[in-house]
Amino acid sequence: MINKILSSAEEAVHDIFDGATIMISGFGEAGSPIELIHALIDQGAKNLTIVSNNTGSGEVGLAALIAHKRVKKMICSFPRTANSTVFPELFKKGEIELEIVPQGTLAERIRAGGAGIPAFYTPTSVGTPLADHKESRTFDGITYVMEHAIKADFALVKALKADRYGNLIYNKTARNFGPIMCTAAKTTIIQVEYLVNLGGIDPECVVTPGIFVQRVVHIENPAQESKLVAENRRYPW
Repeated sequence: MINKILSSAEEAVHDIFDGATIMISGFGEAGSPIELIHALIDQGAKNLTIVSNNTGSGEVGLAALIAHKRVKKMICSFPRTANSTVFPELFKKGEIELEIVPQGTLAERIRAGGAGIPAFYTPTSVGTPLADHKESRTFDGITYVMEHAIKADFALVKALKADRYGNLIYNKTARNFGPIMCTAAKTTIIQVEYLVNLGGIDPECVVTPGIFVQRVVHIENPAQESKLVAENRRYPW
């Protein structure tokens, strides 16, 4: 019997290894799997390469993982946002690496990784420092830069609802990078607010089919990043 539901976030991340590449969903707060990230902090893996839209807020979630110096390199679109202080400080000290990727290009690099496409051409970044040292070609008189796909060892993703097969639906904007990250990782780990019986999700509404999901954890009352930041909380508590 297929049952991908695990008992805890700790169990779900237990085998993440030093030096792993990990995709973490989220568009700012929306879709950020805080409980899985905190379990990863407790687990202790280090020298990680993280692929995410941004670098977190305050000192919870992804920002806390960075604050504990577990992250060797960030691949992201927005390394600095309103409440991000940890990453900018470490970057200025030369203690963490950064690869900036335009947001649409980041999404397409992840999607390509999941689709088995090794690289593609895009006009985005042509004529900017982001195109330095990259191959370029001209098609129909327009210059394009070649971008390589991104794949990961693990993906940590927040969804709204799952069944025991791992079929998923998301909550509005929290959908963001989650679906493509699920396809581009060897091991996809999901935290969900609601678990339902088989048949509890209309097949026509499934966003991520269970074939792309290996582990599911039920987090009944997930933390709200903005609330934790407003309270000046730091993880570990």
